Amino acid sequence: MSESAKVCIGGEWSDGGLGSYEIINPATEQVVGLAPNCSVEQSIAATEAAREAFDSWSRTTPEHRANLLNAAADLYDARRDEFVRVAKTMQVPQVSARLRRYATGAMESRLIPLEPAITGTTPLAPGGIMSAVVHRAPVGVVSCITSYNFPVTNMAGKIGPALAMGNTVIVKPAPQDPLAVIKLVELMHEAGFPPGVINVMCGTDIAASEALVSATEVDMISFTGSTGVGQRIGEVGGSKMKRLLLELGGKGACIVFDDADLKTAIGGIASVWGFHSGQICTSPTRVIAQRGIYDQLVAGLTQAANHMKVGDPLERDTVVGPVITGVHRDRVEGYVASAKAEGGEIVAGGERPDFPTGFYVAPTLIANCNNTMKAVREEIFGPVVVVVPFDTEDEAIAIANDSDFGLYSYVFSKDTSRAWEVAKRLRAGNVGINSLQRNNEAPFGGFKQSGVGRDGGSFGLYAYSEMQSIVWPA
Repeated sequence: MSESAKVCIGGEWSDGGLGSYEIINPATEQVVGLAPNCSVEQSIAATEAAREAFDSWSRTTPEHRANLLNAAADLYDARRDEFVRVAKTMQVPQVSARLRRYATGAMESRLIPLEPAITGTTPLAPGGIMSAVVHRAPVGVVSCITSYNFPVTNMAGKIGPALAMGNTVIVKPAPQDPLAVIKLVELMHEAGFPPGVINVMCGTDIAASEALVSATEVDMISFTGSTGVGQRIGEVGGSKMKRLLLELGGKGACIVFDDADLKTAIGGIASVWGFHSGQICTSPTRVIAQRGIYDQLVAGLTQAANHMKVGDPLERDTVVGPVITGVHRDRVEGYVASAKAEGGEIVAGGERPDFPTGFYVAPTLIANCNNTMKAVREEIFGPVVVVVPFDTEDEAIAIANDSDFGLYSYVFSKDTSRAWEVAKRLRAGNVGINSLQRNNEAPFGGFKQSGVGRDGGSFGLYAYSEMQSIVWPA
């Protein structure tokens, strides 16, 4: 058994206070390493270390912070082979790109000038012309907690803008796959970040995780993960008036009109199965198809699903890998069974692939669904797509908006003017028209139970800032 990875508190690396636990390869079910299991005491110590480091770090120059972020990106690029092989084509370039983006972001002006305003006399002060400027100040200590599906990419998207704005952070990766994030923090310390500026916690203990949310020293919680956990964080954080950035679950509605380019639509929807095996909150997993192309779309998706190779991600021709754990596989299979019981037609997949090991789910397509089904209404987070028919534009919009979620929706139509108008009526924080590609400078976040707040591009810098108004006589 290999030596356990360590946690970092105030620049000091140590073992988990509760020992260590095994990290399992979901494709082989073999142990790939040991992760530290942190205690409540270690979580509290990490928040105290971050608080102690905040004053000096927040007063460093933007140039200094930018230089350190760029240095970390350089180290990451130079040593990318130390990170997970199966993710390097997707995650490694994204990590360094995000660090460099927020190195640039550190140099963006923190001042927003306002036009002078004429104010009348009040009991407090004489009237006059008042000048003002908005100063963006760092929030303070930020707990950055991420999901398992994009471990290092998501973390870079949090710590990049947080550090650029002068905040200190406690990093808490998902317990299922923390090792790459711990390695990232090691490289950032090597790049020269001072002790206490970046601390890393890890583990399965719920009390230790809650301490990173409830601790007095923590000013903000930035969380990416399930809606259920996000709601709990919101309850704890809100009761103490902490700043919250919550990127939660999704049930992406994908409206496909009769006039859509079906090849493009099918290609986009089918990517759900191959891209992280559907374990993506932005996936178009809820297809809403107009009846004129319904059969053709279902046939095309069925063909795509049946031609995707399921297997070990380390094999070059594999398209669909495993889901993260056996428990999650059982959960996904439960949704498929419920859809079948409620009248849905399993036209592709639906049966567990015949492998001796690994948590595999076949790419699954469920047709003839309606919006009352559990599999249509709840986030499955696996390689499962449901298809709901519609007749009119208003009906499609009503079906799409009849959801607790509102993270990412999609519209496919050759009539881009109509697609634009439909997009504006969808209750979702993000809408893609004829594409699943994102614009990384656009604000990212959700409506309803898909979250609170926005990050991405310069909006990420605002997310990790406090607005301070400074006013004086002109």
